Amino acid sequence: MELTIILDYIIISIIASIAINSLLVNFAQKYNLLVDLPNRNRKFHKRATPLTGGISILLALLISGKLYIDLNDLNGYVPDFTFQLLMISIPLLGLFLIDDYLKGKNRGLRPSLRIIIQCLLAIYMIYTTDVYLESLGDLFGLGEIKLGMFSIPFTVFCVVGIMNAFNMIDGINGLCSGCAMLSLLFIGFYSGLIYDSMLVLVIGSMIGFLIFNLRFFGRKRVVFLGDSGSNLIGFWVAWSAVYASQNSYYDMNPITVIWFVAIPLLDCVGLIFSRIKKGISFASAGRDHIHHKLMYKFSPEFTFIIILIISMITGFLGIFLQNNFAPWISMLLFLIYSAGYFIFTYTYKNKNFQKISNV
Repeated sequence: MELTIILDYIIISIIASIAINSLLVNFAQKYNLLVDLPNRNRKFHKRATPLTGGISILLALLISGKLYIDLNDLNGYVPDFTFQLLMISIPLLGLFLIDDYLKGKNRGLRPSLRIIIQCLLAIYMIYTTDVYLESLGDLFGLGEIKLGMFSIPFTVFCVVGIMNAFNMIDGINGLCSGCAMLSLLFIGFYSGLIYDSMLVLVIGSMIGFLIFNLRFFGRKRVVFLGDSGSNLIGFWVAWSAVYASQNSYYDMNPITVIWFVAIPLLDCVGLIFSRIKKGISFASAGRDHIHHKLMYKFSPEFTFIIILIISMITGFLGIFLQNNFAPWISMLLFLIYSAGYFIFTYTYKNKNFQKISNV
């Protein structure tokens, strides 16, 4: 697929996403359905906000995807991996929409049940596509690490981890989808996956959502991802990473992918250990994420920009290391990078804390 064609399909998917987001925002507001209410203990948006972002992204992808298939006469030729990923996305979205609905009534699915659902979704992809993590590359300079009998459980662990990482970083407007879109752009363009897949339509659908989420149409037209949306795009990022790093057609080391998802991943890992150390559930809500810490000093908008710039620099660093050094050097530097990240985020303090609003 040529770059000009990629741009054409991005525009088509953006238009579809804008139209669907607009319709669903009106529907949610009219019928007061799937609406996130302000909560000054943790949620600082000022208005009741629809949680329809995930539905809009998936519907825009399905519609623009059908158009893509028809225009290219690809009916019956959609790769099995793409087909299965789209099919399992529908129940994924439905199950976590139930979670969003229940949370609106101060309930929600138990963390253990959420993880079981995520595991089953990952297992479905493995057994229907035969795609999973078989190799981690030469991480320690001692030869390629083959996972063997641990391939499937390790793949499930990684997919569930990435899903939760993107779900947990969804704390300010644009952050989760912005980080996911950067990850997909790095994975897609560096591996070449974007030229022979529908990944471009995923990115376009997310751009259409971001236009609403970042308030380009005004504060009254804002829409959130909800847990359904953040889990959905986390699932897509995870499987794009697995597919591109394990397919021999694409030249991308598994450690390079870790650089592409570094900030959500490190934020998630740090919070899990920090909360366990404090004796609280890792799934409990809190204002101890990297974006919350940065918002002690910066506005939500500037915090969003800072994290995206850091994510972009981190991604380019991963590419530079793959192009010029052995995988074990990239692994070593990522460990050093991680240590620096944790030292900064868990010693960063600001006495002049001010209440902040993300909407």
